[in-house]
Amino acid sequence: MGHVPALDEPLKKTLGGNTAKVMAEHLGLHTVGDLLHHYPRRYAERGELTRLNDLPLDEHVTVVAQVSDARVHKFNAGRGQRLEVTLTDGSGRLQLVFFGRSIYHHQKELLPGRRGMFAGKVGTFRNVRQLSHPAYEMLGKDSGADTVEAWAQQLIPLYPACAQMESWKISNAVDVVLASLEATGWEAVTDPLPPALQEGRGLLPLPEALRKVHRPRTKADIEDARARLKWDEAFVLQVALARRRHADAQLPAVPRKPVAGGLLDAFDARLPFTLTEGQRQVSAEIFDDLATEHPMHRLLQGEVGSGKTMVALRAMLAVVDAGGQAAMLAPTEVLAQQHHRSVTEMMGDLAEGGMLGGSDQGTKIVLLTGSMGTAARRQALLDLVTGEAGIVIGTHALIEDKVRFHDLGLVVVDEQHRFGVEQRDALRSKGRQPPHLLVMTATPIPRTVAMTVFGDLETSVLAQLPAGRSPIASHVVPAKDKPHFLARAWERVREEVEAGHQAYVVCPRIGDEEERANGKKKSAEDEAEKRPPLAVLEVAEQLAKGPLAGLRVEVLHGRMQPDAKDDVMRRFAAGEVDVLVATTVIEVGVNVPNATAMVIMDADRFGVSQLHQLRGRVGRGSAAGLCLLVSEMPEASPARARLSAVASTLDGFELSRIDLEQRREGDVLGQAQSGVRSSLRMLAVIDDEDIITAAREEATTVVAADPELSALPALRTALDALLDAEREEFLDKG
Repeated sequence: MGHVPALDEPLKKTLGGNTAKVMAEHLGLHTVGDLLHHYPRRYAERGELTRLNDLPLDEHVTVVAQVSDARVHKFNAGRGQRLEVTLTDGSGRLQLVFFGRSIYHHQKELLPGRRGMFAGKVGTFRNVRQLSHPAYEMLGKDSGADTVEAWAQQLIPLYPACAQMESWKISNAVDVVLASLEATGWEAVTDPLPPALQEGRGLLPLPEALRKVHRPRTKADIEDARARLKWDEAFVLQVALARRRHADAQLPAVPRKPVAGGLLDAFDARLPFTLTEGQRQVSAEIFDDLATEHPMHRLLQGEVGSGKTMVALRAMLAVVDAGGQAAMLAPTEVLAQQHHRSVTEMMGDLAEGGMLGGSDQGTKIVLLTGSMGTAARRQALLDLVTGEAGIVIGTHALIEDKVRFHDLGLVVVDEQHRFGVEQRDALRSKGRQPPHLLVMTATPIPRTVAMTVFGDLETSVLAQLPAGRSPIASHVVPAKDKPHFLARAWERVREEVEAGHQAYVVCPRIGDEEERANGKKKSAEDEAEKRPPLAVLEVAEQLAKGPLAGLRVEVLHGRMQPDAKDDVMRRFAAGEVDVLVATTVIEVGVNVPNATAMVIMDADRFGVSQLHQLRGRVGRGSAAGLCLLVSEMPEASPARARLSAVASTLDGFELSRIDLEQRREGDVLGQAQSGVRSSLRMLAVIDDEDIITAAREEATTVVAADPELSALPALRTALDALLDAEREEFLDKG
C-alpha cells in the first residue's frame, strides 16, 4: 500500500494542525473523506433569508439576514456599553448583542442594509430571539461589481456547525480540500459503486457528486449529487446485510420437520378458539423455514396482542415434536415469568410431560432467571441437559456458560432490539449446529426500516388482532388550556373502577430523588417549563388524597425490589388493586384483561411508539379500552400534533411512520439505531424507500455472484469503513 487513498488522508496534512484538531474534537472529522461526507445541511440562496421566527431555541444556528438597525446603548450609569443590532428577514427579527471594547469595530461592519451570515446559539431576552456575541461574515463587502454578481448567483452551503467551528470556516476548509483534490486529479478517489450499477442507473461518478454537493451551481446539481450519495449509503449498507444473509445461509442446521400426532396436534386440538388467518399464514412460513437445512432467521412483527406468543409457541412445539428443544429469551425477569405463566396456561397438562398426571405426549417447561434459588436453578439446568425439558423460558441467564442443552433446535427472542450480537452468538454455540432463530417485536417497524435495521432477517407480519380484543378510544386531555378536562379524566377512571374494572396511570419519572442525584442536569424542556415531569410517587399521593380518594391506589416503578414489583403486579392482576400508578415498567408484556383505562401524564414526554405500546395494555379483555393522553403543551406545538396522531389511529405501522417523519431516523429502536445513524447522512429511511429497495436487490445480486467481493476492491474498502467497530456491532444487532 504505497500511497494512502485520497479520502483516507488525515485532514492535518491539508488543513494545518489547528483547524484539523478542532474538526476532530468537535465534529468528529478526521480524514479528507470525513470532511467531504460532512454535507451541507441546507443551501441559502441569493437574497434568500432564513426564517428568523422559526429558529429553535438553544441550538447553534447559522442564518443569512440583513442588518436593519445598529445602536450603542449605555448602562450602569454610563460605565458599560453594549451594541444592539437588529437583523430582519422580512418575516421576523433577531437581535444581536455585543459588549466590551470591540463594539465600535462591529458597528463599522454591521451597517444597516448590509447582508451577512451570522452564527451563534439562539437565546431569548424579553421574548425577542437573540444571539450574543455571534460570529459573522458579511456578504459581498468588496462590492466590486463582479463579486456582487457572483454572490448573487451563488448557492451558499450551510454546514452542520458548532460554536468552535462556524459554517463558513467549514466551507473554507472544504474549498482547500477540493482544490487539493483537483490538483492531484481525483484519481486516488476510489468509487465503491460497481461501474455497471453506476452507469445502469445513471448515477454521477463519486468525485463529481462530492463536488456538486458542496459547490452546486444549480438546484439540479444538488439533486443529482444527493441521489448518487444516497445510493452509496444504501448500497454499501445493503451489501453488508446481504453478505450476512449469505453467510448465514451457508451455515448448517438440523431440519425440524413437523410430526403428525405429536404435541402440536394435541395442542391445536385443545385450542378454545380458531387461529386467525394471519397466524396460520405466518406459522406456515415458519414451519417451511424450520424444515430446511439452513438456520431460519425470521423477524416476526406484530402489534401488542396480535398473538405472536401463540405463533412462537406452536413453532416451539413443532421443534419438540421433531426431537429438539426450544428456548425463549425475554428482556426482563418479569416478562420471562409472564411468558412462562401464559405458555403453561395455554398448554394445560401438555406442560406436565414427564410428571405424574401429565399428558403422555407432554413435555416439561422450565423457567430460568438470574434470581432463582439454587435448588430450583440446579433442577432447571438438569432438565435442560437431559432433554427432559422441551421448552425453556428465561432471561439472559440462559446464555451463561453453565447452561447446556440436550439438543437446542430453536431460539425465540422477544423484543429483539434489546439483544446484542454477543448474546446471539453465545446462544448459537449452544446447539450442535446453529439453532433456528425467530425474533419477535411489538414495535411496528416500517418496511424500509426493517430492511435497513433488520436487513439480515426475513420478515413476517401479523396484522389482524385476534378475536376477543376490544377497541381502544384515545383522547388528548389539554390540562393547561382546559383544566376541567383533567377533572373529567379522573371521573372517568372512577367510573371504570365502579363498573368493576381497573386502571393504569403512567408517569415519566419515579420521584424527587432523581432531581438531586442529577444535580444541575435539567433538559432545556424542563428549564423552559420550570416544572419537573410528574412523578409516580407524587402523583399517587395526590390522587389517593384527591380525585381518587377511597380507591385502592398502588405504585410500581423500576427501583422497587423485584419481589415487591411482582407482588404489586400479582395483586393488580388478581383485582386487589384498583389503580396502578407506574412508570413505563408496564410498557412490555403486562397482561391484565380487566384493566380498561389508562391515563398517561405528561404524555408529550413519550415517543409515539412508546405511547402506542403503553396503550396496548388496555382493552385486552371483553370491555372497551380508554386511553387519555394528558399534556400541558400548547395546542399549536409539535408535541400536541404527535399526541393527536396517536389518538387518531390504532394502526401501529401508520404511527411508526408518523414517528419517523417527526424524529427523522434518530431513534426508531432506541440504541439500536446509533450505529446506522453515523453511516446514514443523506439517506432518509422513510422517504427513500425506492432507493433502499433497489439497493437491496442490487446488493443481493452482487453478493450472490461474488460473496467475497474480490472483483470489487473499492466496494470492499467502503464496506470495511462501514463495518468498523461500532457499526459491526450494530449490524449484528439484528
